[in-house]
Amino acid sequence: MALSLSLRRKKKDHLTEKQRSLITHFSPKSPVTEQYRTIRTNIQFSSVEEPAKVITVTSTAPGEGKSTTAANLAIVFAQQDNRVLLVDGDLRKPTSHYTFQADNKRGLTNVLTNQAALTDVSQKTLVPKLDLLTCGPIPPNPAELLASKRMDWVLQEAKKHYDYIIVDTPPVLAVTDAQILANKTDGVVLVTSNGMTTKDNAKKAKELLTNASARILGVVLNRKDKASGQYYYYGD
Repeated sequence: MALSLSLRRKKKDHLTEKQRSLITHFSPKSPVTEQYRTIRTNIQFSSVEEPAKVITVTSTAPGEGKSTTAANLAIVFAQQDNRVLLVDGDLRKPTSHYTFQADNKRGLTNVLTNQAALTDVSQKTLVPKLDLLTCGPIPPNPAELLASKRMDWVLQEAKKHYDYIIVDTPPVLAVTDAQILANKTDGVVLVTSNGMTTKDNAKKAKELLTNASARILGVVLNRKDKASGQYYYYGD
């Protein structure tokens, strides 16, 4: 079952740019935060028989809001008193360390190359129960690292310490990284953007994920105008 959910920003608010990126933490009573909670709930209800504990978040193209969605999804899962790890699996243009103002000298790439242990490089964040695994040094071979058995081990090791693992990945139409990780995780959330994502690109992204044997949990529609329709719907 797919879900589509519109997320929009208020034209005027008192939040800084950083706070808007983490709106579920800084403005827990806002309508946008409530919509992220709806995404969380629908993910949980859509996978009752096969719980999705390790979730890939991707988009069709850059600029559609996948990293913001991944960060806020991780926050709302943590707000449910779950232990959550947000993994920056975008080894090409990582952003999570900017979002959370974290150190990115060591991270996922160090674990993948046996230079550090997962528990040594995961970092606490300002959100209780939410840890962050940044990208670390950008490697010359990101797809190969993500496709490795070591990546399988990292995810299995993370499951020993966390209830949910949210993996932010590059756009699916740009490189193969998202397909690789979607195949290794329990499900994928595809982020699209009103006025930016074309129907053809959305269909192509779905096809690529399906061909990678990914389990598509749902589709998030960002920047939808409130006047243009309902906030969310279910569909086959």
